[in-house]
This record gives sequence, structure tokens and C-alpha cells, in this order.
Amino acid sequence: MAEIPVATRLSRLPAVLADRFGPVESAVPDPRHRNAAIALILRPPPGVTDPMVRACEVLAIQRAESARDPWSGQMALPGGRVDDADAGLLAASVRETREETGLRLDAARDTVGRIEMLRPQGVRLPAIAIWPFVFRAEPGAAARVNSREVASVHWFRIDALTDESNRGSYAWKQGGEVRWFPCVRIEDRVIWGLTYRVLMWFLEAV
Repeated sequence: MAEIPVATRLSRLPAVLADRFGPVESAVPDPRHRNAAIALILRPPPGVTDPMVRACEVLAIQRAESARDPWSGQMALPGGRVDDADAGLLAASVRETREETGLRLDAARDTVGRIEMLRPQGVRLPAIAIWPFVFRAEPGAAARVNSREVASVHWFRIDALTDESNRGSYAWKQGGEVRWFPCVRIEDRVIWGLTYRVLMWFLEAV
């Protein structure tokens, strides 16, 4: 795959995402499935008024190893299932981000847009509708491990995610089965599967 150019400035991102995926309020829970919401959080560099998206960092977590978690040990974006107490999908992504990383987002101030809903493709994965939302954090925003479900937190540069030299394939093994998936290898971490799909959709849009 060729390197993906990311030529959008952060100030233009809300319009770009709305044009590609629709406005944030157009994300409506799927009544036929359980719903989850995840957060793609951009942290701009300090001292730059309107940076290019490629100069920003994105927050990722490594999920803790757990036999109960179908994504055990994988790199992911903060997020989780929508609770009955949540005001909606967007509120669920804000809550889950706080619970997992300690990063407090303000939905009214920090929301940038959304990405298309997606569902896990594996037959052994739960039937769930996953809604990604995009946020802008403050330049000095900090995140930490704030949940037993999280092993580590990371800020990755967008331009490193688009760098062709960081692209590769990941061998997923379960029992005697081996399947290969496209991935990004960065800072000794491997981003593949659902998280890879979300990030590629975002990068291709901007």
C-alpha cells in the first residue's frame, strides 16, 4: 500500500468528516445489535495554532490480557459498550475514555466528528455495532492506565501511521488456524484488525 497523504488542517477536519461520514448526530444506535462507542483522540503539537492532521498524535491503548476479552492484548482505541445510563453513543465514548485512560473529554468542546459504524468481521467475535467518534484533545493532554482492562497507553504520531515503512502483515493464530492481516508496526506495537480498519478509514478521509 502506498503512503497515505494527510493534507488536512485540524480546523478543516469537522467539515471533512461530516462530508464523508455525516454529522455526529446522524450516529444512531442499531436496535438489532449491542452498541459500543470508541474514541479516536487527536493531540495537536504545542505552539501551533492550526496544525496539519499528520502532525498530531492519536491516543491508543493496549488491552490487558483476559480470557473474557475477545480483543485480549490487542492495540485499540479507548471505548466500550453503551450503558443504559449513557445519554447516547457520543456520551459513551467520552465516559469510556475517562474510565480507561483518565482523559476527560468535553463532548461539546472537543468533538470533531465521527467515522462510519463498523462490525467485527470474525465469526468468533461478538455481534456488536461499533461507532467511532473523533475528538481533539489539548496539546498537553495526558493519559494513563486507569482501568484493569488496559495494560498501557500510547500516543502515536499520525505521520508514523501513514509511513509505508511501518506497514506489514500480522499472523493471527487460533488453534491450528493462521490468517494474515494488514497492520502497522510502530514503537514495538502492532495495530491490526478492527483498530487498523478505523484508523485507515480516518486517514483515507483526511
